[in-house]
Amino acid sequence: MRKITVEASTSYPVLIGEDLLKYAGREIGQYIHPCKAAIITDDIVAPLYEKTVRISLEEAGFSVCSFAFAAGEASKRIATLSDALEYLASQEITREDIIVALGGGVVGDLAGFAAAVYQRGIRFVQIPTTLLAAVDSSVGGKTAVDLEHGKNLAGAFHQPHLVLCDTHTLKTLPKATFADGVAEIIKYGILGNAALFEKMSTDNWQEDMEEIIETCVCMKRDMVQEDEFDTGKRQLLNLGHTLGHAIEQKSNFTMTHGHAVAIGLHLIARAAEQKQLAPVGIANQIADTLKKNNLPTQTNFTAQEITAGTLMDKKRRGGEIPFIFPQKIGVCSMIKISVTDVADLIRLALS
Repeated sequence: MRKITVEASTSYPVLIGEDLLKYAGREIGQYIHPCKAAIITDDIVAPLYEKTVRISLEEAGFSVCSFAFAAGEASKRIATLSDALEYLASQEITREDIIVALGGGVVGDLAGFAAAVYQRGIRFVQIPTTLLAAVDSSVGGKTAVDLEHGKNLAGAFHQPHLVLCDTHTLKTLPKATFADGVAEIIKYGILGNAALFEKMSTDNWQEDMEEIIETCVCMKRDMVQEDEFDTGKRQLLNLGHTLGHAIEQKSNFTMTHGHAVAIGLHLIARAAEQKQLAPVGIANQIADTLKKNNLPTQTNFTAQEITAGTLMDKKRRGGEIPFIFPQKIGVCSMIKISVTDVADLIRLALS
């Protein structure tokens, strides 16, 4: 088992290993005294793993209840959050108790937000069951739900008390869901680890799954520790996400997050080439690695449609939006673009 410690406003370990779900109660009990534990999950994950986690928690002395909602981004809304909060209240969960987020990025975001606002904040544990959640969203304390006008527009920073990543759960993922996580790994490679990017271009990288997850978590840990509240260096993690979020939203979330980010990675690299911020060929290099991992690189949405979504991005600050551009594989920079120039930037990316 690998262990990484995140030193943010809350200090917590990230544990990575095989079959950790069976020992979830034991591991959680080392950091949190047995109490009521409310598992929040979705209706796909619940039949697979809820019983295992429940039994493990009960054997460790926790009293357990569970709330499951319909799987998918469409559920990451205020209405589902409200239902979850009402459930917590009905079960008489108190500030001495915990929430256990069991699932992928949507579950982690929503359960974390519930933990942040229920009774003004209670402890929670992340148990990611998708590759995307394992390498990225379960670490760092960003929690949110979507609003009609944009993705993740309502949320809070609320760090977990523990993250348990059981790599066995990744074996049950559909290929498309697995690929969502691969997009985030490729992002980390472009962002600051050329060796990782090169590894993702090979045929046997999955043999090093625990090491790759650890690498990504360590990279995110370093940025979170330096900039917990996303006002500086942590914004580099948005590489590919500003355009990706717009594409995801414009698809009415029929396109998954990782697939939209993959397109965003390719488009922003094309824009970097056009603006002479990166050498010619980097966009094709990124596209080749994305395609090799069954990820898309193109969109049918117009520049006007993507621009409309981008201008609603939560990262907008007044009249500017920070964009992350690759300079070369392993090195990126942040440049603030005026909202009046965003349309031109997107047209460059699509040209």
